Amino acid sequence: MTATVKGEEVEELGKVLVQVQDDLRQLRRNIDKIAIKGSGEQLDLQALDNAIHRTECGIRKHAEQCLKAVNSQMLVLPIIEDKKNNSQIPKWRPPLDHIPNVYSQRGNHDRISPGEKHKSALTMRLLYNPAHPKNRTIMHQKFGIPLPDVHKKRVTSVTHQRVITGPTVGLLSIASGQQQRVPSVLDKGLPSPATDVCSLQTLVQHKVVSLHSREEQTFPLSTGQSFFFWIKLPNVHVRANTFLYASGREHTPNLTSLAPTPPSSAASRRSDHRSTVEQSEESRTPGNPQDLSAIAPAVAVSTFSFTITDGRIDPTAADFCRFKKQFCLIWGTLVDALRALEKLLRQFAVPLAQVNGERLAECARGWAVTWSWATPPVTALLSALDNQPEVWALLLRPGQRYKGEGGVEAAAVLIQSHWRGYLGRAAYMRHHRRRWAAGILAISWLKRAQRQGVRKALQARRHRQLENHQRRAQHLAANWKHIQSSKRTIIHIPSLGYSKSQRLHLKDFDILQNTQISRLCDVRDENVDVIYVSPRPLGKDIAGYYARLLEFEGPEATEGDSGSKRSSLSNNKRFTIITPEAVEYFPTHSMCLSTLLKYSPRALRRIRNLVQGRRAYIVGGVAHVDDLAVADELEVAILGPEPAVAQLYGTKSGGRRIFTRAEVAVPPGLGDIYCLHQLHEALARLMVHNMEVQRWVFKMDTEFGGRGTAYCDVCHLSCYSGALQEYRRLGPDLWSKAWTQEHVHIYMDEIPAWLACYAQPANASCFPDWACFLKTFLRQGGVVEAYPPSHSVTCLTVDLLLAPGGEVSVLSCGDQLRGSCRLEALGSSVPQASVRPDALHALCSRVGRACLERHIVGYVSIDLATFLDPGTMKRKVWAIDLDLRYSDQLAMTQLLLVVTGATLDCQSCRLLVPLPTQEKFPETQSPAKHAVGHRYAVLVNRLLHSNLSIFYHNVFFSMCKAHGIGYDTKRKRGTVFVLHDSIERHSIGMLTVCEDLQGSLVTFARNLSVIHQEISSPKTQGDTNFKDLLKDIEDVLQMTAQNKVQALEDETREEEPSH
Repeated sequence: MTATVKGEEVEELGKVLVQVQDDLRQLRRNIDKIAIKGSGEQLDLQALDNAIHRTECGIRKHAEQCLKAVNSQMLVLPIIEDKKNNSQIPKWRPPLDHIPNVYSQRGNHDRISPGEKHKSALTMRLLYNPAHPKNRTIMHQKFGIPLPDVHKKRVTSVTHQRVITGPTVGLLSIASGQQQRVPSVLDKGLPSPATDVCSLQTLVQHKVVSLHSREEQTFPLSTGQSFFFWIKLPNVHVRANTFLYASGREHTPNLTSLAPTPPSSAASRRSDHRSTVEQSEESRTPGNPQDLSAIAPAVAVSTFSFTITDGRIDPTAADFCRFKKQFCLIWGTLVDALRALEKLLRQFAVPLAQVNGERLAECARGWAVTWSWATPPVTALLSALDNQPEVWALLLRPGQRYKGEGGVEAAAVLIQSHWRGYLGRAAYMRHHRRRWAAGILAISWLKRAQRQGVRKALQARRHRQLENHQRRAQHLAANWKHIQSSKRTIIHIPSLGYSKSQRLHLKDFDILQNTQISRLCDVRDENVDVIYVSPRPLGKDIAGYYARLLEFEGPEATEGDSGSKRSSLSNNKRFTIITPEAVEYFPTHSMCLSTLLKYSPRALRRIRNLVQGRRAYIVGGVAHVDDLAVADELEVAILGPEPAVAQLYGTKSGGRRIFTRAEVAVPPGLGDIYCLHQLHEALARLMVHNMEVQRWVFKMDTEFGGRGTAYCDVCHLSCYSGALQEYRRLGPDLWSKAWTQEHVHIYMDEIPAWLACYAQPANASCFPDWACFLKTFLRQGGVVEAYPPSHSVTCLTVDLLLAPGGEVSVLSCGDQLRGSCRLEALGSSVPQASVRPDALHALCSRVGRACLERHIVGYVSIDLATFLDPGTMKRKVWAIDLDLRYSDQLAMTQLLLVVTGATLDCQSCRLLVPLPTQEKFPETQSPAKHAVGHRYAVLVNRLLHSNLSIFYHNVFFSMCKAHGIGYDTKRKRGTVFVLHDSIERHSIGMLTVCEDLQGSLVTFARNLSVIHQEISSPKTQGDTNFKDLLKDIEDVLQMTAQNKVQALEDETREEEPSH
């Protein structure tokens, strides 16, 4: 059957189908009365009834297909010809007598005025728009066609983001004369043949259809899909005049041609129902699905509503028959919608559904255009229900799908799918974990193999570097005397090879490594060229400052001969400052200078070019493994011990072992402590055997400068007073024999609480409390030592040079200036005046030989403590620390010797300064060409003040000059500063030179006071160590005054017996 079926053929076909259906219906009614008597058996009526039912279904199906084809065909207006008699208008078409002959008037268009053209165009636009209010009037005036007055629904305007245009064809009207035959056809479930009769074809109009954005598009669930798992449907509210398509478009179909205008009572009832639908979901949702059957609409919401009970439609119900009769023209589309709605309601076991016929018809029109190839969505189907909220609530109830038709199969499928998904997921995860584990193992094995290869390569390289270092050290030892007497180059690398944790916790680590910049003063020896490796870039101001300092050449420089001037000028050409380029690459890594130089190929290449063909050796700082790498790259020997030897004997415990081997007096104590019980037990035994000690000191092995030092006074122990009385009663001999073990246990019981309450770290900025200090102490190891039992304790530092050839030379010696806790050295006074020179020289010689026995060469610094023993009233000297490096005091001493041209005689502990010949002497003394005077100097390598960074160096020197702070090159007295960097500028060094120790201390204290007053204000004092130094200098001056008074009293006492 094609889409071009003629009207007459459709009418005849309708008649035949109606007649066949009437006959079948009559046969079914009379079949119960027929009884056939033959052989005594009754006829099988059920089989006959089934055959008739199949015949009816086939006829109904063909009738529906025919109706669909008729409804879907494109109807066009007939061509109006001049011969009116030849046009045969069907009886169901409206009369065309009043339609003017448009064809005959086409030739007159050219003579129409512009105003008439505009009016005619406006009229045509109104004709194209059937919804316009004037459309009916123009149709009646122009063509004489009276159109019925159709009630128009109010359509809510919606703002759309996107619009598209498309054709819309008006619906067909039903001729009043043909409506008599429709009820009989509807009763049989078949369309009437009169329904195919074409009514007046409306003009094609373009209506605006909305398109939602992609984000607003919804994809509702189709009724044709199987509900194998629960999907929470959206809470959609669909009004009676709005229908949502699956693509997200909103369409408002026109129902004016489908249903007559409802009476006012029906309209009021529809508005009442709309207000009921908008209530809350809680009030709409029934408590039980069976309660839906008891819910009956209070008022009829539509003239053509019908009820679906338990998912099935009663075809004989009056409301359904009325609906079927009214919408018979689009019944082919409605059948698909009804089947889909029935299936949905059966699947979810909905007991009662009230269908709004008008809305269902609206949806059917949309399906005919949009979903002719697909099943209508759930939201569209439910929008046609009057009790939509109750049905939605039931559909959204968990498990409701499995109570309806096919629920058991759907549940089984869901359970099986979930179980299969679980098994698949578990298998996949198990496979994924195994694969991941295999990948991790493979990668770990590869990394481990690579690390082992790299580790072996590094070990082989370091072993080769160590062998090369030992070979060069042997060559240096064999030719040391010759090297010292010939031209040579010294490469100064002031590297601090501390551990990584120490370097990271040191503030301004690069400036700390540059505090020994006065090593440049080694150029005072005419045979020495200096290459100084700086840990940070230095400005031109610092380079020019040290160039002027190195022009001082002692007595020869004061005579003015041309030879001495040439020698002074040549000093500026015999030192070179090199900064590794890796300083810019690793600005925040706090690497030691040797490591930075190792990763600086250009700096290494420059140093190699400078030392090529010349005798050279390296003088480092704190030993590090990268020192060997740098020496191997430069092929130069290191004047110092191996890094492993330095790490072994450079600790506090290693120093005690060397002092014990050298038979030098050390404080009572114990080293190599690594556990808490060992600490408590060792401290208890030491306290019992040394009752006269009032303070015990705890030192970490690897710390320096008082950072890893703590102390605790025994006066806070409750058992100490009783034990001290018992000790004094028995005496030292009996005390050490009889009751020692008993008191050890008493001390051990009180020591933990005593330490927790009264132990204090010397540097609170590094370790704020005892618990933090103790944790690091036990991890690194350390020693417990007694503090000298005296109120007057003087510490001194002696610098030694352990030559590779075996000689021990004392280069510098000075008394320390200490801070407030008396455990941190801030500076020194040179030469020392607290220990007899011969005893000091003998002690240093023994320590030097002990170091040489352990292959320790190079520069070594020894810290000593001297005090009066309260028991014997004799002076004692204890060796308390050993540093295997180039010390700050030695660097400052080199600067002192350059600016004064002096000679430090460490055997007699005198600083001899040549005086100019112009100086006047007493008449009893004859002038000498080179007079020699004695000087004392106060050296502090690092003065810290945060306000110093405000002033540039030239401004700072101008300020000092204004206050008379300077150096007299003729009289060899005054003040000299050491500049560390030109960026931060908060750290400087200072030395003062005077004829006596008291004058040097007073000058130093005055300089500190003046500088502090000039750069500070009452509100901005800044962070500084000036105050600690001033306090210690005052104590030293007071002690010096007391010593002078005591010396005068001794002289007076010696002179009285002679008189």
